[in-house]
Amino acid sequence: MRILFVGGGTAGHINPALSVAQYIRKMHPDAQILYVGTPYGMESKLVPEAGFNFKGIEVLGFQRQFNWRNIKNNIKAVRCLVTSGKKAEKILKEFNPDLVMGTGGYVSGPVVLRAAKMGIKTVTHEQNAFPGVTTKLLSKRVDKILLAFSKANDFLHMEQKTVVTGNPVREDFIFGNKLQARKELGLDERPVILSFGGSLGARKINETVAELIAWDWKDAKIQHIHATGRYGTELFPELLTQYGVDYKNAPHIRFQEYIFNQATCMAAADLVISRAGAITLCEIEAAAKPSILIPSPNVSENHQYHNAMVLANQGAAVVIEEKDLTGKRLRQEVEKLIFNQQRLKEFSKKAGELAILDSTKKIYQELMKLIKRT
Repeated sequence: MRILFVGGGTAGHINPALSVAQYIRKMHPDAQILYVGTPYGMESKLVPEAGFNFKGIEVLGFQRQFNWRNIKNNIKAVRCLVTSGKKAEKILKEFNPDLVMGTGGYVSGPVVLRAAKMGIKTVTHEQNAFPGVTTKLLSKRVDKILLAFSKANDFLHMEQKTVVTGNPVREDFIFGNKLQARKELGLDERPVILSFGGSLGARKINETVAELIAWDWKDAKIQHIHATGRYGTELFPELLTQYGVDYKNAPHIRFQEYIFNQATCMAAADLVISRAGAITLCEIEAAAKPSILIPSPNVSENHQYHNAMVLANQGAAVVIEEKDLTGKRLRQEVEKLIFNQQRLKEFSKKAGELAILDSTKKIYQELMKLIKRT
């Protein structure tokens, strides 16, 4: 059995492919697996580290803003687009896969499209509630479309091809224990808020979370764990100082650039404040955590807003659009939730009901069905 995965650009496109690839390796140790991505993207590092063979195809996205830098980028993007099909065909002929699975990103398009033209079975996996451009372009060509959110069907109108599988989530999010996690982190029984805005950081989230901490820090009724992101490492402590927060002598306030033990911190939390990336939301659902979601306005087709509204419409989250986000608004929403155990329980229950806990297995089963038809 030979399977080719393709996807890249962000962890949200890469991690689902790796989760499924690892599951296939577990079920079929003799399976041949190849991952195709961009040579300079995150995938070029993450895939070999996970123990899979990797090949790169240079593909660039088109920039919509009109300036000289973007014009040069778009000229290069056209050149890459012209050559990507032939490079994809060469890799496909050499590897000769039984099936190709695309998980999104610009690199996914030309590889999955060329595979479909060559008569190879193809699958695309859409992580968001609002399908991306690549999924829309490939939807008529692929044999199967796997969706993380049933809401995506409203935009694709291809129910005969779609299967709702969810997004793969690590088991430590599913089986996290609050008491054990708090003991591991050295936290006590006071409420815990976990907040983050992505690996780079979101300035507006850093600013409003700093105000939130300033509101509570003297009373110390809440324990805070915050990830500043790369661009917030200097800004965040400066903001706390401006608000008069003596964070160096406040053990209930913790912040760092990136949270590497995310599953443990989420297990310990009573409330999560975050962006609305697809994988993050599936982790929140798997951990059954109440959340305040602040969708990024800087993503294609505003897909994070659509993701967030899936939870909000279920009664599992509060959504604050960034244009409406202030320190006062965030504090008001936190106050309504963090000290209201009944409301927290209701949010938690609703979030858990949305979780698809066997997503990796569901995706694997769909791939095996197609391979048997080959």
